Amino acid sequence: MLHHEKRGSLRKYRAEFHVHTVLSPCALVEMIPPLIIQEAVSKNINILAITDHNSMLNVPAVMKAAEGTEITVLPGMELHTREEVHILCIFETLQQAAEFQAIVDLNYSPGTNDTDIFGPQYVVDYTGEFVRSEEHILSQATRLSIDDAWKHVHQLGGLFIPSHIQRQVYGILPTLGFLPENIRFDGLEISRNINFEMAVRENPSIQNYPFIRNGDAHDLQAIAGLNIITALKPTLHEIKLALQNIDGRSIETPHEMA
Repeated sequence: MLHHEKRGSLRKYRAEFHVHTVLSPCALVEMIPPLIIQEAVSKNINILAITDHNSMLNVPAVMKAAEGTEITVLPGMELHTREEVHILCIFETLQQAAEFQAIVDLNYSPGTNDTDIFGPQYVVDYTGEFVRSEEHILSQATRLSIDDAWKHVHQLGGLFIPSHIQRQVYGILPTLGFLPENIRFDGLEISRNINFEMAVRENPSIQNYPFIRNGDAHDLQAIAGLNIITALKPTLHEIKLALQNIDGRSIETPHEMA
């Protein structure tokens, strides 16, 4: 496993920060907890953030499915802000996640989900068995602004990282045209298909931010683990230090990795 490689007391961990389950209406039905974990194990992934749209209801099931493996599952969400921007919000604990979920619950778009229009939203158990359908419309913008969401996430100790920043739909750069200077993003997510140097030339404002590279996995094959974290252990605190290159910790986002 990759995490057995050491540099002093530091280790290397393969991480995937952007994974959807069948709770997200755009995910395939194969995105159930046991298959997600099986795929991550097969690719030597050590850190996995579950980031369904506007909800963390399936996170506990994925955590349970990971028991007995060497995978650390982080509770997260891909928040859809009122500006039509997607933001990864990632936490250390289920308690932090539950507190943020309670805030999001108060800011959902009105109405219930129409599966014929938006697709099904399945809450499942750790075996992938159906529990219920989620009725809130998870594919629509919440009433939370980027600024408000950032404050809530940071107050709870989470990471706040704009998703696929150059994507024409829901990417922060095409949608807003700039990165808000008053918001302290913990990093920026770039596509697996984007050349970093070219991205910086096109958008010089992003050059001072750390980057993660996404899988944005809506199917099993897309679970890629395109981030190498050098840290003491696979915790959110260590990931924060790696994003800041503190005390030898670092994050690498190569296009191809063995």
